[in-house]
Amino acid sequence: MKLLVCGYHGQLAQALSVALTGLGDVQLFGRNGFDMARPEQLRASLRQMAPDLIINAAAYTAVDQAESEARLAFAINAEAPGVLAEEAARLDVPLIHYSTDYVFDGSKATPYNEDDAPHPLGVYGRSKLAGEQAIRATGAEHLILRTSWVYSLHGRNFLLTMQRLLQERPQLKVVNDQIGAPTWAGTLAASTRALIERWRDGQAGAWGTYHLTAQGETSWFGFAQAIADQLKAQGRPCAELLPIPSSEYPTPARRPLNSRLDCSRLAREWHVSQPHWHDALIDCLK
Repeated sequence: MKLLVCGYHGQLAQALSVALTGLGDVQLFGRNGFDMARPEQLRASLRQMAPDLIINAAAYTAVDQAESEARLAFAINAEAPGVLAEEAARLDVPLIHYSTDYVFDGSKATPYNEDDAPHPLGVYGRSKLAGEQAIRATGAEHLILRTSWVYSLHGRNFLLTMQRLLQERPQLKVVNDQIGAPTWAGTLAASTRALIERWRDGQAGAWGTYHLTAQGETSWFGFAQAIADQLKAQGRPCAELLPIPSSEYPTPARRPLNSRLDCSRLAREWHVSQPHWHDALIDCLK
C-alpha cells in the first residue's frame, strides 16, 4: 500500500512518519515535492505518484498572521485540499484531511458535534471551513478529522513555547477562559493509523466528518500549569503562572472560548478512541 503524506515539515506529518511505519510504503512530501501554496501544481505530482491513500497533514496554521495573509491561507487550507480531493476521486482512493475547532465560534455552552453549524471567527477558521467544503464537493471518499490545540516536541506550538517562557521569566500570564482539549500530534497519528488499518481490513465506518481530540478538557492556563508541573518535577526553575481573561490578551484574530469537540461519533462509527489529554502530555514528554 502506497501512502502519500503531505506536509513533511509539520509536527503532525513528523508524528505520522513514525506512527505509520510498517503500514506500507509511506512517502512524505513537503514544499519540494508538493507546494500547497500552488495547488494546481499538485495534480501532476499526484498523478505520477498514484497513491492508494492520500493524507493531508499540511496546513497554514498561523492564526493571527492569516488575518493579513488571507490569500495564502486560502490557497493552502482551501484550494489545495480541493485539488487533493479531486485527484483522490479521479484515482478512486480515500483522502484523510485534518481540520480544526476554529470552524466554530465557541459560543455554544456544550461540546460541538459534527452536525453543529460552523461559524468561524477569523480568516484561519474560514479558510479551513472552505477546505472542508471543497473536499465534500468532489464526492471523493474522505475523512475530515477536526482536532484542537495540537502540540508536540517539534515545530512551533504551545508546549514548546511554554517550556521556554516558564524557564525564562519570573511570572507568566495565560488566558483561562478558553476551554478545549490539548491534543498531542502523536495521539492524532496513532488514531490515524488505527483508522487506516480498519479501512484496510474492511472494517471501515462511514466516510465523512469526525471530531478527533484527546479526552477531557482544560483551559490554556490549565495546560500551562500541567507543563509547569512537569518542569518542577524535573527540578527546573519555573515562572509563577497568573490566569487572565482573553480580554487582557488581545490578538489580531479572535479565538473561540469553547473549543470542546464531541468525539463520540468517531468511537461509535470507527471504534477508535483517544487518551485523556493529561495522560497524552506525559507520554509526549517521555
